[in-house]
Amino acid sequence: MAGANTLEFTDDNFDSEVLQSDKPVLVDFWAEWCMPCRALGPTIDEIATEYADKAKVGKLNTENSMSTGAKYGVQAIPTILVFKGGKVVQKFVGVTGKKDLAAAIDSALG
Repeated sequence: MAGANTLEFTDDNFDSEVLQSDKPVLVDFWAEWCMPCRALGPTIDEIATEYADKAKVGKLNTENSMSTGAKYGVQAIPTILVFKGGKVVQKFVGVTGKKDLAAAIDSALG
C-alpha cells in the first residue's frame, strides 16, 4: 500500500533511516485497518514522489512496530511526525492535507 518512493520504516530501521538521516524525514504512523490512514495513503505517496531528492517520506505500521509509536507518544492514527536532525519538528494528528505536509517539509528544509 505504498508508492515507489514511499519508504517503509520499522522499529528495526527507525534509528538508521529516520534519526540518523541527513535529510528531513516525514513519518506516517498508520495501520492497515485504519480507514483515515488508508485515505491519507495517496497523499503520502504524492509527497514522497515530489520530495524524493530532498527528503525521506515513509510509513510506519503501528501494528508491526509498536515500540516506536509508543516512544513518540502516538495515541491516535494517522499521526505524522516530521524529523530534522533526529528531532521531531512538526506533528499532525488525523488526515492532513498535502499543502500542510509540503509546508512542514519545506520548513524543515529551510
